[in-house]
Amino acid sequence: MKNILIYTGPSCNFCDAAKRLLERNKLKFSEIDVSSGEGIRDEMIKKSNGQRTIPQIFFGDHHVGGYTELRALEKENKLKDFLK
Repeated sequence: MKNILIYTGPSCNFCDAAKRLLERNKLKFSEIDVSSGEGIRDEMIKKSNGQRTIPQIFFGDHHVGGYTELRALEKENKLKDFLK
């Protein structure tokens, strides 16, 4: 199974919703708070091809997008298949 990485920020409702969705599906993930250090947001923007909003979610090296895209995968029952 691919590693899941989620870039988040403080007081972000979409970040919280994305983490709850992953937990509800019993998926382990790593979290990086973009406010926790200098250059982290720039790293996220570079990895996500210019996306500046949070959360930004990655399955392995694949950029999923934000909460909306993650939720769409869940609704289509493709979330766990996408992680193989």
